[in-house]
Amino acid sequence: MKYGEKIVSEFDVERDLEIWPNEHKRNYLIKMTLPEFSCLCPRSGYPDFATIHLEYTPDEWVVELKAIKLYINSFRDRHISHENSANEIYTVLEKKLKPKYMKITADYNPRGNVHTVIEIDSLKV
Repeated sequence: MKYGEKIVSEFDVERDLEIWPNEHKRNYLIKMTLPEFSCLCPRSGYPDFATIHLEYTPDEWVVELKAIKLYINSFRDRHISHENSANEIYTVLEKKLKPKYMKITADYNPRGNVHTVIEIDSLKV
């Protein structure tokens, strides 16, 4: 197993999703695009690909960039639905960061003539 595969396969979100203190007290928006999300369909095992858009206004914590990359990559061999993966990412980040505002958009590539977009927005939920 190559080092990247080992790191991703051993990633533990509780242990390895590193967060840092937010040093700024003003409100500001952090936007990230994670264009290489993949997981496996829980029914067929076929791969699903998506671009994850994350935006949040931090309170006391920000997520470290390599840690979010590894977390997103940890889905690649998991059998998980579009809805469950988007909701898990939102829940994990909401729990760890406790942001003032957060929005996740999971834009899945079409498969079988179906294009799915899952959006979870703290102002709407």
